Amino acid sequence: MVVNNPYIWGTGRRKTSTARVRIKPGSGKFMVNGKEVEAFFVTEDTRRAASQPLMATETRDTYDIWVNVKGGGVTGQAGATSLGIARALCKENENLEVSLREHGLLTRDSREVERKKYGRHKARRSTQFSKR
Repeated sequence: MVVNNPYIWGTGRRKTSTARVRIKPGSGKFMVNGKEVEAFFVTEDTRRAASQPLMATETRDTYDIWVNVKGGGVTGQAGATSLGIARALCKENENLEVSLREHGLLTRDSREVERKKYGRHKARRSTQFSKR
């Protein structure tokens, strides 16, 4: 039994955030966790980061996008959303891969928070040295 699924899926991760993205051809509706993208990502920076793949490929009003994102903070969630959208667009249309690669949107940002070590104040910050 073959089920005809109209959605294209993409997964994005950044820091400790994970975004599951569904896209399908449509009118340009962009929902994140059940809210409009402007309501979910309040600052202009996070809004721009989340929709960067759409701007790079000029497909803002071509696809309807639904995102479920959890974990981490607002910036990490915006980065995860961006990577998920870029991967889904790449799956949908192979010709967009060149444009997405040029803008660096298909590369996962692997930077994570370094763990705190015992005997130190933070991950690397040591106690103050006292000569006397």
